[in-house]
Amino acid sequence: QVQLVESGGGLVQAGGSLRLSCTASGRTLNNYFMGWFRQAPGKEREFVASIRWIGGTTSYANSVKGRSSISRDYAKNTVYLQMNSLKPEDTAVYYCAARTLATMEYTNWGQGTQVTVSS
Repeated sequence: QVQLVESGGGLVQAGGSLRLSCTASGRTLNNYFMGWFRQAPGKEREFVASIRWIGGTTSYANSVKGRSSISRDYAKNTVYLQMNSLKPEDTAVYYCAARTLATMEYTNWGQGTQVTVSS
């Protein structure tokens, strides 16, 4: 099992930036995709971005494309989500997740970190 711990959330003004971190433990990530999701109050959880641990292939939701960047640090076993030009509609709990290459379902989740963007 992969354990995931997020950090880096907080309160930021519109137009500002935040970098979220997700540190993984318990298993090598060589055969994993790592993803970020978010859930705003009263809304369903939605995909934000993902990265293949080996190779670095990335994918982004249209809502954050061009404003966000996902990356990983092999040495720290950590995935980052850099978010720029933040908007109030980016306010949500952000979750880190992991899935193996063998499935499309994310099976490991972190506890979430709150991001609040004030107007």
